[in-house]
Amino acid sequence: MASLPSSLRVCRGILKELRTLQGPGYKQSLAYSYVMDQFRKNKVTGARYCRAQQEAHHASHTYLCLLESTRNHMALHNLYHGKGERSPEEVASLVGLRLPTQPGGKGWEK
Repeated sequence: MASLPSSLRVCRGILKELRTLQGPGYKQSLAYSYVMDQFRKNKVTGARYCRAQQEAHHASHTYLCLLESTRNHMALHNLYHGKGERSPEEVASLVGLRLPTQPGGKGWEK
């Protein structure tokens, strides 16, 4: 199993995704206050070492992965599915092909 990034990096990543989704007013959202409360509550001190902190760190890393994957999915979805019906030229260019420019042509001449 790969090691998890530091909790500060995960917290910053989650806040970055919130800022991307909600804009500049993300600090007034309930999600922001919940994330910050959870990170403050599960902070490690020298006096304690508990399994709940590790579980919270793993859950936060999983949530960050979910937010990033959802954002990437939506970007790909908008790129490929947002235009409705496409012309044959557009479809061919999506997969890296060109249509022939003249009847009986090979498609590579200009």
